[in-house]
Amino acid sequence: MLPLILCSMASMAAIVERAFFWISLKKRRDQKLLDEVLDLCAQQQWDAVREKTMGSRDYIIKILISGILHREFSMSKAMEAAAAAEIKRMRRFMGVIDTMITAAPLLGILGTVTGIIVSFSAFGLSGLDDPRAVMGGIAQALVTTAFGLGVAIFSVFPYNYFYSRIESAVADMESYAASLEIVFEKGTKK
Repeated sequence: MLPLILCSMASMAAIVERAFFWISLKKRRDQKLLDEVLDLCAQQQWDAVREKTMGSRDYIIKILISGILHREFSMSKAMEAAAAAEIKRMRRFMGVIDTMITAAPLLGILGTVTGIIVSFSAFGLSGLDDPRAVMGGIAQALVTTAFGLGVAIFSVFPYNYFYSRIESAVADMESYAASLEIVFEKGTKK
């Protein structure tokens, strides 16, 4: 049970940390500023963009600014690198949750199997004189499987939610990066 308790604590800690991360990320989003940045880029007003975005903590704006700063060299590569860094931040601790989803039921089954082995060993020693002791041992052994499944079930829903948030964020990054590239291409052809 101790490894299962540790698994549940690790999973809970990672889930709570990711929940706070996504809440703070949502608070930092600034759609109005993002639209203004794209409008200013369409007008090729790079200094105005720099002034407007100073201190912004919106991850999409950070990615766009990275592209703007490197517009003379490789806008798309700069945005890809910035997006990769943001995605890495978003995926932090997802491996921990995923591992707990997989490991907890396996540890539970291991606990059950070892518990059944102990029960049958006791059965071999006492014979049929005390079947309640054997059945009680088997019932107790099954608790680890139930606990392991509980940890996995508790963890899978937040994991899938966080994963969908990452996929949505990636789609937003790609969309706005493409919009910036289109606006920049139009501006340079004038």
